[in-house]
Amino acid sequence: MKTSCRLILSFVLKASVFIWVSFIFTGISKGNVYKSRINAQWSENKSHFWYRNDLAKGQREFILVDMIKGMRRLAFDHKKLAASLSKISQNQVETNKLPIHGLSFDLNNNTVSFRAFGRFFICELKTHELTQLEKPKNVTKERRSETKDYNNNKGRKPRSYRPSREMSPDGNWRAFVRDHNVFVRATKGEEEIQLSKDGKDRNSYQAPYWAPNSKNLFVFRVQPRAIGDVHLVESSPKDGGRANLRTRRYALPGDKFTAHELNHFDIEKKTHTKPEVGSIDFREPRLKWTRDGRYFRYQKIDRGHQRFRVIEVDTFTGKFRNIIDEVAETFIWTEHPKDLGVPLVNWLDKTNEIIYLSEKDGWRHLYLIDVKAGKTKNQITKGKFVVRYVDSIDKDKRQIWFRASGLDKGQDPYLMHYYRVNFDGTGFTALTEGNGWHNITYSPDRKYIIDQYSRVDMAPVHNLRRVSDGSLVCELEKADITELEASGWKAPEVFRASGRDGKTGIWGIIARPKDFDPKKKYPVLEDMYAGPHDSYVPKQFSAGRRFSSWTDMGFVVVKIDGMGTANRSKAFHDVCWQNLKDAGFPDRILWHKAYAEKNPWYDISRVGIHGGSAGGQSSTGALLFHPEFYKVAVSSCGCHDNRMDKASWNEQWMGYPVGPHYSESSNIDNAHRLRGRLLLIVGELDNNVPPESTLRLADALIKANKDYDMIVVPGAGHGGGGRHGDRRRKDFFRKYLLGIERPNYNLTN
Repeated sequence: MKTSCRLILSFVLKASVFIWVSFIFTGISKGNVYKSRINAQWSENKSHFWYRNDLAKGQREFILVDMIKGMRRLAFDHKKLAASLSKISQNQVETNKLPIHGLSFDLNNNTVSFRAFGRFFICELKTHELTQLEKPKNVTKERRSETKDYNNNKGRKPRSYRPSREMSPDGNWRAFVRDHNVFVRATKGEEEIQLSKDGKDRNSYQAPYWAPNSKNLFVFRVQPRAIGDVHLVESSPKDGGRANLRTRRYALPGDKFTAHELNHFDIEKKTHTKPEVGSIDFREPRLKWTRDGRYFRYQKIDRGHQRFRVIEVDTFTGKFRNIIDEVAETFIWTEHPKDLGVPLVNWLDKTNEIIYLSEKDGWRHLYLIDVKAGKTKNQITKGKFVVRYVDSIDKDKRQIWFRASGLDKGQDPYLMHYYRVNFDGTGFTALTEGNGWHNITYSPDRKYIIDQYSRVDMAPVHNLRRVSDGSLVCELEKADITELEASGWKAPEVFRASGRDGKTGIWGIIARPKDFDPKKKYPVLEDMYAGPHDSYVPKQFSAGRRFSSWTDMGFVVVKIDGMGTANRSKAFHDVCWQNLKDAGFPDRILWHKAYAEKNPWYDISRVGIHGGSAGGQSSTGALLFHPEFYKVAVSSCGCHDNRMDKASWNEQWMGYPVGPHYSESSNIDNAHRLRGRLLLIVGELDNNVPPESTLRLADALIKANKDYDMIVVPGAGHGGGGRHGDRRRKDFFRKYLLGIERPNYNLTN
């Protein structure tokens, strides 16, 4: 598996715990939600669309939207059409349950054709008279609307130069490695030239690249990595027999990665130089060649993620330059995969430019880079907001279509909106509006969008907007949650409090117990995850009963994004730097206290916390570093010492080289601090965070004479221990926060 794939996999696995927790604690509601989605059926002449609303009791209505006039209305008189259908079919057709499909409107002739009872009809909309069609005309299948990529790139891109790895482009020389050194041999005659003499075992030359002039050769001298093994013991194999030992290579922070040293050879001059670019010791080199083959470029991330470069090498001279060279005092966020965010470097080959993502001004923004000059042409986006995704780059119109959060004052700064901007920073246009998290669907010609937005405490709203300027064409629908609310469903409460600096907003949600009574006192359970690679508080509406398995037992459940997590300012994010034990706890505790001041039923003398993976580290850390506030914790599959977890993720936040700060954030080294009640859960076959992390914490707790509980689940992987782990987790919190002793399941099963 390629290094980049492993990095993405580890990132996704790290985030999977949060997703797993969300599924575990979201219940199914008994009430339905109506008008929450619009499946628009667009007309071929791009003037209108229609959709169907499915309503309560099996009823339905058909809506027509005239985009030119900006009008939304019932597509026809449902009562009159029902009468016409009843007459022609000799069956009673209900007004609100019209059995029609595949509608196609002709607004010029004021007719609609459709399919019903296995036949095709055309309806005159003034009279609602029906005429059966022998053959369907302009009838289209109902389909889901799709958002097409918008890049205006016509035809295939011409291929870039592809360097030969063995034969020179002119066919005169063949490059090869012998005894760890580089040689070339003439294809005619027997001339052979040894180009290098410093190759040796475990520092051998590999991967030659010919320049297009056949006179220059570039070769990497490679030192292999030196990383150790991780061992897993499968104690209870399904087929019985002896236990199985599973062993694999696993890079830890500080381990030696494979190093690639760039070397330049001039065949005619018989010279050997080493461009002073530094070895590539993080990720494998990926060379991007110019179309003429004269230059190649590559990205270089220094270990510790404090320097990022885009380097260009002249294959004729061996000289190099830095097109981009960014240095940070803390970290440069390089480890967010392309499919989960925005790539740092976006090449514009035709214009010899780069669109570059950086947080160098304190916020995540886009910059236009002149490749030839190696300088920033202009900052494309700027302000106190965060670019979250680049949806498309129109290289012909020189526009960027992107999503961002934090630009709308008075709104939750995590809410997602859509925008467009020109490469030079002009023409900044908000495509969406409204206090919520937005999702959009483009019309086929991309002149209109259906803008759907919601919040955890607000059902979806749909509007039709113009892409040209983001202006409102007309309102479409507001979701109907009457039936859902009648079933007893309650939306979580959104709450904001000031963080440790007294001014930065900390956002979270509160789910109250079933049959909530403000006269009672309720213990608080925090669902915890603070991995710096994202933010985690839900922002969009859900008809599910969030955290219902806990709230039904009488707990208040909260989820908070404290400082040190992503998608806010760089300063907000930097709190995690070499300090993962912080986990935003100073902000979280202030948030709890601020809410308790306004809500006497919120009992902060009984606060529990649970999480998995990075959340497992943090939930245990709550008892070690903040025992005055947190009383009970359950930690699943925890990374309890960042020196014992994957290098790629931990070096991004904890830095390189490994130093005393790793120990300061270690639950293992701080096990003697434990004061509250702790339950550890780990699967013996965890292939993400090595189980030994939890076992060594247990060892440290024993040596410190501390009391704790632990469950090792045979055959389990990275997660919460399955059904048994879930039951034990609930019993643990019931006992220590509600005073309810665990039943003897052995007598009841």
